[in-house]
Amino acid sequence: MVRAFHLNDAPQLLDIYNYYVLNTTATFDLEALSLEAFTHKLETINTEYPIIVFEEDKTIIGYAYGSKFRPKPAYYYVVESTVYVKPNAHGKKIGTTLYAELLKLLKQAKFHTVLGVLTIPNAASIKLHEKFGFKQVAHLEEVGFKFGEWQHIGIWQLKFE
Repeated sequence: MVRAFHLNDAPQLLDIYNYYVLNTTATFDLEALSLEAFTHKLETINTEYPIIVFEEDKTIIGYAYGSKFRPKPAYYYVVESTVYVKPNAHGKKIGTTLYAELLKLLKQAKFHTVLGVLTIPNAASIKLHEKFGFKQVAHLEEVGFKFGEWQHIGIWQLKFE
C-alpha cells in the first residue's frame, strides 16, 4: 500500500537509504547518515514536497519524494524526483507504483517539470524513468567521486502538459 510519509517512518527509510550510500553509486553521499541528519532532511523536504512510502505488513519497502532542484526562485516549478526500494524487493513493481503516485501528486501540486538525476550506467532506473515518459536531456561526465572512481550522471526530464 502506498501512503503519505510519517515522521516515525524515518528509521525504516534510513535503513533503505544507508544501504544505497554504503553499497552503490545511486547516491553521492559517502558515509551513512545519522537518524538525526536524515530526519532533518525529510522534515525539510516534507514542508514543500510530497514524500510517500510503500508499506507491506507494517514494513516499508520503498519510498519516493520530490525535492528542490536548485535554490533560485525561477526554478520554483521544477522538482527533482527520487525513489528508493529495498534491494531484496526489486522486480516487484514497487518503484513503478511509487513513481506513478509521486508523479500524480507532483502534477496536482502544479509543478511543470520533473527531473530524474541518475548515476549512470543504471539500466533499471533509466527503464523506470522512460516508462513514465522521461527523456534524457543531459549526460555529465565525472561529476562525482565515489568508491575510488569518477561517476557520471544523466538527467531525465518529464514535462507536464
